[in-house]
Amino acid sequence: MRILTGEERSRYDVVVVGSGAGALTAAATAAAEGRTVLVLEKSSLLGGTSAVSGGMLWIVDNHYAQAAGRTDSIEEGRRYVESVARGRGRSELLHAALEHGSQMLRYVESALGVRFILLDDFPDYRQDLPGAATGGRTVEPQLFNQRAALGELADHVRSDGRAPYTMAEYEDWGAFTNFPWAELAARTEAGETAKGHALVSMLITAGVRAGVTFAVDARVTALLGDASGVHGVRLEDGAEIEASTGVVIASGGFEWDKALADSLLASRLYTMCSPPSNTGDGLRMAQRIGSMTRGTREAWWAPMSITGTLRDGESVGSLLRFERQGPGSIMVNRHGVRFANEAQNYNDLARCLQSWDSPNNQTLNTPAHVVFDQAYLRSYGILDHRAGQPTPDYLIEAPTLGELAVRIGVPADALEATVARFNENARAGVDPDFGRGESAYDRYWGDAANAWPNPSLGPLTEGPFYAMEVVNGAFGTNGGVATDGQARVLTVDGEPIPGLYAAGNVSENAYAAGYPGAGATLGPIMTMGFVAGCGLAGVKPGPTAERAASAEVPA
Repeated sequence: MRILTGEERSRYDVVVVGSGAGALTAAATAAAEGRTVLVLEKSSLLGGTSAVSGGMLWIVDNHYAQAAGRTDSIEEGRRYVESVARGRGRSELLHAALEHGSQMLRYVESALGVRFILLDDFPDYRQDLPGAATGGRTVEPQLFNQRAALGELADHVRSDGRAPYTMAEYEDWGAFTNFPWAELAARTEAGETAKGHALVSMLITAGVRAGVTFAVDARVTALLGDASGVHGVRLEDGAEIEASTGVVIASGGFEWDKALADSLLASRLYTMCSPPSNTGDGLRMAQRIGSMTRGTREAWWAPMSITGTLRDGESVGSLLRFERQGPGSIMVNRHGVRFANEAQNYNDLARCLQSWDSPNNQTLNTPAHVVFDQAYLRSYGILDHRAGQPTPDYLIEAPTLGELAVRIGVPADALEATVARFNENARAGVDPDFGRGESAYDRYWGDAANAWPNPSLGPLTEGPFYAMEVVNGAFGTNGGVATDGQARVLTVDGEPIPGLYAAGNVSENAYAAGYPGAGATLGPIMTMGFVAGCGLAGVKPGPTAERAASAEVPA
């Protein structure tokens, strides 16, 4: 264990295992309300999966939207989430996430100093479902000068290396080829951060200000106690740390333990973009003392490509977003035909990659590829590759569609016919096969300056042509330790374990199998972290936490 900031001791009021947004929210809240807090991070860098995320939060009826004149309600949000989750979520968790979400947002802003931007026109992912909003439910972190706030501690915060720009700026600039890269390089040099990197940096800053002790290289392997109560943790080196009030497990998912993922998840996971330290430690230690588990079949699914990117020395996937949503690109399956609306949200699209062809005992749609032409590459680039540069290994290039088909192993006549049909419809601005470009969400990710009638659609006509393989990936798993609406860990009999809380991907998610909109990962995760922090501090969750008579928080 290596202490980065704060005081090393053998006993704290609260011990938090993990350092993602849920962990940091719990820690900073408890500390701001007067508790002594230790954060233990397994890896050498703080921030967890949250640090390499988009940093957005999906919060129904939040005060930013209210100030902007948006009309929303918890009831509409609940109706929408229940529909997205297909009725599989537990009402107690959904109630807690929705009811306390706006309170959490006000608290982390007013008490912890975290600053956000409203993405007023970012649509919910499923515009076809009741209760969906066309905007106002997603906020993102403001740019934050991490270097000025944290000094040398900034070197110990995880980053994915992306340039510091906000989603609001992305809306204005459009394609990556239009970005002011010199300005962004200057921001990086000055210590500016954005997205998840900014979010966790602001939360760490709040924790430091409130006296939280941060430690890295501190793998927790066991809880001290049993189902009758938890009073501390044991580290890998055998050291024990007492927690007089309680422990929060927020150690991330189990996606990097292949055997565990294969045995629990509903579908094979081929790549991830989370830190490799997410190997299910928290799930195991909770199970050892009799914790119930729920929702372990699910993950935050996303279509990804394997491009050679490394994280902590391990290969990670690259999320495909505009690469398959922009006009002039399509996705084809192993048969050389389109199989889905490429512009739909990543969680639903990834489920199409999981389909099974029972009669032939093989996957139905994979191997799958994004296919695009030279005009697309020239206009938008693909990931960090730009036209005129040497073609990277993860791209397959051919002068004609027929030759490209041979190189990716699909029938040439099928691919040529697929592109010809798509081109004809794209010129007319319609997609009669899969409805691409019909929803507000599809059009949001298109190109408003597109020469063709629909911002999501454009023909593929100019060789050379390119293909990039797409695999079933995930940001992380999103099921595990079961909790109640107060974030207290439950036994297999449904009783809360005194002194033990959980938040984040280590635990059952409030939205179950649903993914309502941008930030639907971090929104409920931070909310449950806030609820846990309030419970440990003995205060009621609210915009400004109010002292309670006991340490329990009403559901």
